[in-house]
Amino acid sequence: MWIELLAENAEVAAEAGDNMLQLVNINFDTIIFTLINTLIIFLLYKFLLHNKVMAILDQRKEKVAAEIKAAEEAQAEAEAVRKEYSDRIEKAKEEAAAIVSAAVKRAGEREAEIIAQANQEAAAIKVKADESIELEKKKAINEIKDQIADIVIMASEKVCEKEISAKDNEALINKFIAEVGNE
Repeated sequence: MWIELLAENAEVAAEAGDNMLQLVNINFDTIIFTLINTLIIFLLYKFLLHNKVMAILDQRKEKVAAEIKAAEEAQAEAEAVRKEYSDRIEKAKEEAAAIVSAAVKRAGEREAEIIAQANQEAAAIKVKADESIELEKKKAINEIKDQIADIVIMASEKVCEKEISAKDNEALINKFIAEVGNE
């Protein structure tokens, strides 16, 4: 049984080998025909299409080169604009710092002026207050002098009206004190 199977397999393999040789068969007529066809296609391409294809490729090449050049120019222009704006921003920052510095300086000067003016006004107010106090003091002293003079005159009038005994003197002083207290 094994031997029969091996024999059948050997026959199948032999038939397959013959079929394989037919597939690998080299035919010189086919090779020459294929070479002639390829040569004809090449010559047709060379004379009919090559110049047109090369012209199209050259146009594309020039177009790509022009686009690359335009892109490089645009990039250079963008870089120049960016640098210009950067410079402008830097100048603006410097100007802003100068303005702030000047404003701070002016504010400091104005502050000093206001303080000096306030000190002058305070000194003037103090001088006026001192003068007013001195005037009021003089008025009070003059009023006291006037009152003392009036008291002396009243006391003199009372003394002149009659001679006073010790008892009368004491009563007169008490009466005088009461009158002065009421005024």
